[in-house]
Amino acid sequence: MEVLYIAGGCLWGVEAFIKTLPGVIFTEAGRANGTSPTREGDYDGYAECVKTAFDPAIVTCQELMGYLFEIIDPYSLNKQGQDIGEKYRTGVYSEKPQHLEEAEAFLRERSDYDLIVVEVRALTNYVKSAEEHQDRLTRCPDDYCHIPEELLSKYK
Repeated sequence: MEVLYIAGGCLWGVEAFIKTLPGVIFTEAGRANGTSPTREGDYDGYAECVKTAFDPAIVTCQELMGYLFEIIDPYSLNKQGQDIGEKYRTGVYSEKPQHLEEAEAFLRERSDYDLIVVEVRALTNYVKSAEEHQDRLTRCPDDYCHIPEELLSKYK
């Protein structure tokens, strides 16, 4: 099992999408790479993200990047859907340098590489979101989500 932290705008929809992907073992809504201390309710500079545990024999980091690109606008800085602000930036974070190299390789292979604003950075800190944010769209399916419904159920 390996872990990648995936940011794609509002974490509710991102988690709902990622947990349906092949090879994903576990997801957890949280926030990554902020500037404030890592405690609940203090999220200065953090990106909403999904801690994603996956089986690399089934899905690779590059494949996870491909899935992420299905649900985000990779050219939009600090905005996905109606959600605007630094916490809605897109990116992938990891404690494993190999993941970062694979994510960068995925981006460099794209013809639009120079236009992409998706961060690829080492994980510096992480805080789990409150229980009310875990599996939010499963519990509250009518809540707002920037990801179209057909994508949320594409891999179920």
